Amino acid sequence: MISHPSRHCTVELQALPSRIGQVRRIVSAQLRYWHMDVLIDRASLGVTELLSNVHRHAQPDKTCTVEIELLLDRLKVSVHDHDPRLPVVADAGPLATCGRGLAMVAAMSESWGVLPDDPGKVVWFTLPAPSAAEPAAWERRPYLTAAGPDRPRFTEVALVDHVAEVHRPEPAPARSAVPG
Repeated sequence: MISHPSRHCTVELQALPSRIGQVRRIVSAQLRYWHMDVLIDRASLGVTELLSNVHRHAQPDKTCTVEIELLLDRLKVSVHDHDPRLPVVADAGPLATCGRGLAMVAAMSESWGVLPDDPGKVVWFTLPAPSAAEPAAWERRPYLTAAGPDRPRFTEVALVDHVAEVHRPEPAPARSAVPG
């Protein structure tokens, strides 16, 4: 079952390898629809790791729900499964072939966590929305250009991103620590 109101998308599935790829494509398509293309790689990696953990560890079944939600300043991705056991971040050795999934989720996300939920648990992570780093349209200020001798007398107005002037003090003269 797939539902996706304007800022929310939910997918129920069996966490099997073939279904994990399908969910990754659904997440990518939804992020493109929301114009959040810059988040696709990290969101896809995170959801793949969380679903792989369900596939590998969840009992009694592999049924889970993936939810992506676009909040004001972040994207939240969560996976709910029916296994009440909480995951543990493993300290995988350099030659280990598994055990790094949650550490990768922690490294690539803004925040992450686990919440017990009846039945089971929810593992989630957040990514900062790109609009949080870009100035909003209402933060743009008119920039007036003065008319010069070779310019028309009418002032041109252009919208530019608001930039505060930065006053940097003059550097102090270099002084030697050696007397003399």
